[in-house]
Amino acid sequence: MFTGIVEELGAVETVEDQGDAVRLTVRAATVLEDAALGDSIAVNGCCLTVAARTDDTWTADVMQETLDKTSLRGVQPGDRVNLERAVTAQTRLGGHIVQGHVDGVGHVVRRSPSEHWEVVEVAMPADLGRYLVDKGSITVDGVSLTVVEAGPESFTVSLIPETLARTTLGSRQPGDRVNLEVDVIAKHVEKLLAHRDGGR
Repeated sequence: MFTGIVEELGAVETVEDQGDAVRLTVRAATVLEDAALGDSIAVNGCCLTVAARTDDTWTADVMQETLDKTSLRGVQPGDRVNLERAVTAQTRLGGHIVQGHVDGVGHVVRRSPSEHWEVVEVAMPADLGRYLVDKGSITVDGVSLTVVEAGPESFTVSLIPETLARTTLGSRQPGDRVNLEVDVIAKHVEKLLAHRDGGR
């Protein structure tokens, strides 16, 4: 589990195509301070497992399912990525409950800069719209954000200077793909209510 508070911007070092999988190596610092084999690290909001590491890089195996359902397909050496270690019992929950299980891939529609913040509109798969509410939580490329306005096929978020400077969202441009994870609590509530109402 994660909180959506990005710890650092890493850089993709190598991408080894294995046909039905990719072996991804990422250069990092902070997330490697206590990383061990088998630990979980979120890359742009996608939970990956440390399969190998050096002093300044770590490697994960990215399976076909992940490539099919996230924006990790197409990453190239040199690309910057948001990194976050899994939470511990002692970690402050600074964002919201994030599983690292991407629900869909959206894309940036527009950016509207202001003096002290920037409003970004993101298009999403239509089936995710029912999980978003104004002032609710959404994870975009692993970043915990508050929804400003929730529409049926897109939503807006307001990015403060800290988020713009410390995450990939500062450089995402219209058309760029982003990983989306909706609030897991909303998904559980939906399923419970469906069972109560006979599956309707």
